[in-house]
Parts: sequence; C-alpha cells; structure tokens
Amino acid sequence: MTPQKPWEWPEEQWRRIVGRARAGRSLRPAIWPNGARCCVALSFDADHDTIPLRDADESPMRISQGQYGSRQGVPRIRALLERHGIKASFFYPAVSALLYPDEVRAVAAEGHEIGIHSWIHEANTQLPPGVERELTFRAADTLEKITGHRPVGMRTASWDFSVDTMTIIRELGLLYDSSLMADDDPYEIVADGEATGIVELPVEWIKDDAPYFNFQRFSGLRPYTPPSGVEEIFRAEFDGAYAEGGLFLLTMHPHITGHRSRIALLERLVQHIRSHDDVCFMTHEQVARWCLEHAAPG
Repeated sequence: MTPQKPWEWPEEQWRRIVGRARAGRSLRPAIWPNGARCCVALSFDADHDTIPLRDADESPMRISQGQYGSRQGVPRIRALLERHGIKASFFYPAVSALLYPDEVRAVAAEGHEIGIHSWIHEANTQLPPGVERELTFRAADTLEKITGHRPVGMRTASWDFSVDTMTIIRELGLLYDSSLMADDDPYEIVADGEATGIVELPVEWIKDDAPYFNFQRFSGLRPYTPPSGVEEIFRAEFDGAYAEGGLFLLTMHPHITGHRSRIALLERLVQHIRSHDDVCFMTHEQVARWCLEHAAPG
C-alpha cells in the first residue's frame, strides 16, 4: 500500500505528529538570581573524536581534528571560564568521555555541569527501533561512572530529536532537555497533550558556532564566517535577550571555538556581557531548577 502524502493525512495524524514534544507554558522567570535582568548559559558540546567515528571515517586526519578539541580547545575554554568565574555546561558523547575520562573528571571538579550528548554522536532518526533508548541509557550510565554524578539533562547529538526521544527523556527522569527550538526562553515540554514537568532550554543554529565555521574538505559547500562576523551575531543575540530580560544560551564546540582566533571571540563576548552589571551566569541545570521554582504566573 502506498503511504499517504502529507496533504492526504487526516487531521488526527498531523495533530499527533506535532503534539509529540510541543512547547507548553513559558518558564521564563519573573526575576533571575540576585535580581539579574538577564541570564547567560554557556554550553560546550565536547564531541572530540566522535564525529568521524560516527560516520565510520577512520581517517587519522579527521580524528586529529577531534583530538584538538581535547588537547587545545578544552584547556583554553576552562582557563577562560576560570578567569571570569563562570560555571558552564559540557555535553559529552559517552565515547568522548571514555577517550578522555581525566578531562571529564577535571571539568566536573571545577564545578561545571556534565550532560548527556549521545553515545557516539549518532543520528537518532537513523537508528533501528529501540537502539536510541539503549544507547542513551548506556551513555548516562557511563557519565555517572566517570564523574560519580548522574546527569540530569541531555542534548541530542546534532539536535536530532527523534519520535522516541521524548519517551526516553521521561523514562530517564531527566530534569531538562536542550535540543528543541520553539522559543527563546525556557518552557515546559508538553508530550501528547500532557504537561511533563520537563524543562526545555531551547537552542538555535544562530547561537551555535558550528554552522559558521564548519569546513568540509571534499564538499562544494564550504561555509566560513570570520570570527568578527560570528561575534557580531552572538552579541546581537545577547543584546536582544538582555533587552527582553530573558535567557541567552550559547552552544559551542571545543574543536571549533577552541582555536586561537575564535577563543578570542568568546573572550570579547564575555567581556561585553560582563559590562552589564545585572547579568548572571548559570549552568543549564541551575537555569532549569530556577525556572521551575520561579516561573512567572500564567
């Protein structure tokens, strides 16, 4: 039987599809900690070697690009965060954590959050039935074993949120997800019409370093934006969040932002943010807990 085309779907079908993980009530708080006007949540997806491994690419060159993230990127990022007294969230594929366990333990010991970010940066929507659940649970167990702390939040690899991801998040009992894009500010996820109590800390490609800097050697499309251009975009996004009194959540990757010209971009961005007295920096876990406790009524 030939599957129906989307324009042939009955209303029940398309409503079911859009209702799997939908934005519910806003969890934007009436006020941020210590009376801050705006909250900043910096996050780093420590993919390291997993991008080529996920693609079954055994090229030492490609793998070395990921190793750069651990060898140079993470130390520079940790030093920057230490200079400015900022706690951030680091999302690790379990394979990255197994390759660099001392790094993960050191990052956690400095007070940064460690979150789930897949097993080997797999694409959830391309997995056979049941495999996503097994890999996600295995990833959570691995991070807990390495750090001694059970992760409370996750970010799907490449933000590839499948039709099964919401069920897995609920089964894991997570506090929050950070993979969806329905708002600028935190919201409660509604699954199949039911308020879940799970916080979504929304992301966006605009506030991610990868789309601006990624370079594929054998691709005809080679996007490249100078650091100054990316800095301009990130500053504008922060300025908008500050004007509205909301959340500025930024996603970066050590093997991308960790390069010399780009870590300087992040330094200047943090200095710009720091020039505002009424801004607080929080980990994703801290943001999620604060929003659940202090969401504005209505």
